[in-house]
Amino acid sequence: MSVDPVLARLDADLPQALDRLMALLRIPSISTDPAYAGDCARAADWLVEDLKGLGATAESRPTPGHPMVVGHIGEGRPHLLFYGHYDVQPVDPLTLWHRDPFDPAIEKTDRGEVIRARGASDDKGQLMTFVEACRAWIAEHGELPCRITFFFEGEEESGSPSLIPFLNAHAAELKADIALICDTGMYDRRTPSITTQLRGMLREEVVIRAASRDLHSGFYGGLAANPIQVLARILGTLHDETGRVTLEGFYDGVPDTPQEVLEQWAGLGFDAAGFLGRVGLSHGAGEQDRTPLERIWARPTAEVNGIEGGYTGAGFKTVLPAEARAKVSFRLVGTQDPEAIHRAFVAHVERHLPPDVTAEFPLGDGAPATRMDISRPEFEAARAALSDEWPNPAVFVGAGGSIPVAGCFRELLGMESMLIGFAHDDDAIHSPNEKYDVTSFHKGARSWARILGALARA
Repeated sequence: MSVDPVLARLDADLPQALDRLMALLRIPSISTDPAYAGDCARAADWLVEDLKGLGATAESRPTPGHPMVVGHIGEGRPHLLFYGHYDVQPVDPLTLWHRDPFDPAIEKTDRGEVIRARGASDDKGQLMTFVEACRAWIAEHGELPCRITFFFEGEEESGSPSLIPFLNAHAAELKADIALICDTGMYDRRTPSITTQLRGMLREEVVIRAASRDLHSGFYGGLAANPIQVLARILGTLHDETGRVTLEGFYDGVPDTPQEVLEQWAGLGFDAAGFLGRVGLSHGAGEQDRTPLERIWARPTAEVNGIEGGYTGAGFKTVLPAEARAKVSFRLVGTQDPEAIHRAFVAHVERHLPPDVTAEFPLGDGAPATRMDISRPEFEAARAALSDEWPNPAVFVGAGGSIPVAGCFRELLGMESMLIGFAHDDDAIHSPNEKYDVTSFHKGARSWARILGALARA
């Protein structure tokens, strides 16, 4: 079966494909807020009906949280599992949006037309690139070139609490030759990429408590312990002057990046100054003896994500708070053990506590890093197919983010994953005014059509 008529069909049907994406984007499927549970179920039902329109058998499967969508179509080999998620991040602060985040529209920008809406890039637009590629194959040839299982999650943006139990319960149904995950991005607008390594993540929260109640700073200041000051001092000890993390044993299991990989990354011509300049920064932080791409793709980190305590409202309140809290995340690489680092974090905090001050740790969960086996023939077949669609050849890259489902597929289903996406670093995912380039949506669908054909021949 030739891919050429499939590509022509995708070109001709782009307006209708955009209409379908807009319909999905209008559903406010915010998974972390219980008020939107009905909308999450509605998004799952919408996807079920769309997959049935392709001729797939599809169902919305209940979980203790939001539904999973599972669909099956096609026969023969290879058997591919495609994963995406239909839930989206909250939209706060709403005042920073230029339009209603769930009233999608196509806007003209200096970089071309974009689809503006929450979920446009993460992950509804990306998810639909694959569905549209399948639709075009079926429209032109009456069938797909391989067997496909669709697996769409509704809790990715809220920690995936139902994912592992669901995978364990449905392992035989979901296991395929390889998984395809479309929740990543391109190296740049002309260079597609396949992500071959992902950092893991450990999420922590620490609560520092001292006095039994908030205290008047005029009466107690200078004598009573201040939890905010204690917390700030502890957080300040997480790094040394060179940017290295100070937790005991933190770098156990952290590999050096192979020289050949460093040379390949150097050939990408990464512009660190431009990368930082786009967000108003000019100096790189972190481990100063490592290259910028190493720091964001291949090295572990410790970051303070939020801090709270005392009075932060209008005006002023001279108070010594009874407690202060912070959220801290660790990005992990190699074989770093999340549980071991959790224990090291707890020990580090407790070692720095002064008398009368206690610490609690309400949160401490994580997942290890993942590295893909690029010696498998599917990776080179997909790389060649991507290279045929875009101006520059496709490259294998690392990713600083964490996509735990790839590790879950390997550990629970014994299945390798290929991560291929068409987002850009200026898509404002998780931020106001999220967008997805129309070109990314269109050429992303064309790319998947080429990849399906290539994997069927691999």
